[in-house]
Amino acid sequence: MTEASLKTAGPFSLWERSIALRYLRARRRDGGVALVSIISFIGVMLAVAVLIIVMSVMNGFRAELLGRILGFNGHLFVTGQVLNDPPGRDAAIARIRAAPGVIQAIPLVEAQGLVMSQGRIAPAVIRGVRRADLERIRLVADNIRPGSIDGFGVGEYGGEQILLGSRLAADMDARPGDAVTLVSPVGGSTPFGTTPRTKAYEVGGLFTVGMSQYDEAYVYMPLEQAQLFFSREQAVDVIEIKLADPDRAEALRGAVARAAGPDATVTTWRDRNQAFFGALQVERNVMRMILMLIVGIAAMNIVTGLIMLVKNKGRDIAILRTMGASRGSILRIFFMAGAAIGVAGALTGVVVGVLFCAYIDPIQGFVEWATGANVFNADVYFLSHLPAKIDWGEVGAITIFSSLMSFIATLPQAWHASRLDPVEALRYE
Repeated sequence: MTEASLKTAGPFSLWERSIALRYLRARRRDGGVALVSIISFIGVMLAVAVLIIVMSVMNGFRAELLGRILGFNGHLFVTGQVLNDPPGRDAAIARIRAAPGVIQAIPLVEAQGLVMSQGRIAPAVIRGVRRADLERIRLVADNIRPGSIDGFGVGEYGGEQILLGSRLAADMDARPGDAVTLVSPVGGSTPFGTTPRTKAYEVGGLFTVGMSQYDEAYVYMPLEQAQLFFSREQAVDVIEIKLADPDRAEALRGAVARAAGPDATVTTWRDRNQAFFGALQVERNVMRMILMLIVGIAAMNIVTGLIMLVKNKGRDIAILRTMGASRGSILRIFFMAGAAIGVAGALTGVVVGVLFCAYIDPIQGFVEWATGANVFNADVYFLSHLPAKIDWGEVGAITIFSSLMSFIATLPQAWHASRLDPVEALRYE
């Protein structure tokens, strides 16, 4: 390499890249530098992989929860005096179903009660619904195993078959065909006050929606039977509405309110779950900030390797400078040497994180098999499995951020290398 070639080569030219690559190769006398570089690479890789995995799991957790909450419940809810007048209510439901974006409107009776069986007792939320409407709640109707809805809604006042959540049935040791007793806190009146109402029902089937909050606390019974059991006469508690796009609930609230009538009050699923999803969003933002700080700390390890590299290559820097290499060339050489570690670590971390998320179910199964512990307890996390949803926009942002942090960590030492005085570097050589 001649002095003329050094002077005529442009920024990030082939000779600059070749020297930067040579400095990154492990040599016996530079073993300490190579070891620090490997540690820096592993640190960045693990930090980026963990950030992608954690954020993907949190995205999946939110998506799974949201999907089950919106699949089990409605997106808009109508309450008010219109629910107490059957002809007016039926007319309001017909108008609501004709509103743009509405795909389903279901009258419900929903009340608190108790379930008793085999000497056991548990609180429950009891929903009264017509069979035709229950069949439209696909998350429930498609997941009734064992049992079925063949006898649901059949007979006087809708019959006496009910559906139990699978976890609630397990707590009650109840199976399809067994009899369980429901208790309503609102019963008959006596000279001594109101007494609870109790009645035995046959379990027609068990439903599993994959969310413990619902599987262990909900009971479905025919609408007419619920009106009788809870002394509602012909009234209902709410009209539950589902939309083609749940995210448009706020935009469609006004149209549904006009269709329901002046005596109706309309709320959205966001109103009912605002605190829950708000807490999830705060947790997600805080976790992202903490993990990005970890990525930044891992990138700072590159500084240590560059300090040692610049110290060991002081003679080489002096020779390059005397041959005509500019300070900018020296800066770019050491910048590429350090940045390559960070970028390679970031890209490898992306691959590791994406592969981990893609195979998260087998990994969870292996860890549980190896440790004998349940790493994702449904009683704590609501869901029965560990979800992961990769947001490619977020992956791209993580890659850019980690690479940028590597650039920032590299620049000070690269600048220091470019400012070395060749005379001082060669004085004791």
